[in-house]
Amino acid sequence: MIRVAAAGVNRADLLQAAGNYPPPPGASDTLGLEVSGTITEVGTEVAGLSVGQQVCALLAGGGYAEYVTVPAAQVMPIPDGVGLHEAAALPEVACTVWSNLMMTAHLDPGRLLLLHGGASGIGTHAIQVARALGSHVAVTAGSAEKLAVCTDLGADITINYRDEDFVERVRAAGGAEVILDIMGAKYLDRNIDALADGGRLVVIGMQGGITAELNLAKLLGKRAGVIATALRSRPVDGPDGKGAIVEQVVANVWPLIAAGQVKPIIGAELPLEEAARAHALLASGEVHGKVLLQVS
Repeated sequence: MIRVAAAGVNRADLLQAAGNYPPPPGASDTLGLEVSGTITEVGTEVAGLSVGQQVCALLAGGGYAEYVTVPAAQVMPIPDGVGLHEAAALPEVACTVWSNLMMTAHLDPGRLLLLHGGASGIGTHAIQVARALGSHVAVTAGSAEKLAVCTDLGADITINYRDEDFVERVRAAGGAEVILDIMGAKYLDRNIDALADGGRLVVIGMQGGITAELNLAKLLGKRAGVIATALRSRPVDGPDGKGAIVEQVVANVWPLIAAGQVKPIIGAELPLEEAARAHALLASGEVHGKVLLQVS
């Protein structure tokens, strides 16, 4: 059990609040997929975690609360150099980025990663991780201000999707080995056009719709792949379960944070009582990085 200090706000929370994304079976109906705080109780079989320890955690739900219970395998120590409240910005993005870029797509050093929504919580984290691991990064965003944020974090190619063709820009750079996509149907065909030979398109969101025609001939010609993944619905155990992802994040990403190569990017912090305003801010697209709710 964790006494919550802060909770991260995610687009999944907005979908659930609108009645479009029910929690997995057995998960809390309360919103919130990540928190930071202090452990107040541990189960009798839990090892390596103790009462009074400051931690952050990946949840299937329940984070917008004063206390939350969470499987021990989904609890992480707070990285060196990160404050207690700041740490709430890390679990969801760190686990999403590492599981998709490294465990699923196997992004290679020296190759190009294309990120849609580069100034988002996931985007700002992914830029830093990919650059720290030696990959090149292209991003799309909708304003000069957001693109400047991405440049400051290490993006090599910045593309304003409102007036530039990301396919043309990425192709000019040799194509993307990996594309991390939040748009879904709207970008499916163009993403495939932007892939390099042998590239992998990983779809993690459906902001642009759920149904599109897939041109298999393009995939065959490029020997490319399309993969769709979700984090919330994964089991705790197993080789690609949440526990395995958390373990890899602590082993591989936390040292990058401690070394100053990756840092949490927080665009806004609001009191828990203003959760509705936090949702509106995230939905507006007028914030970069993570939005947090202060609980204690």
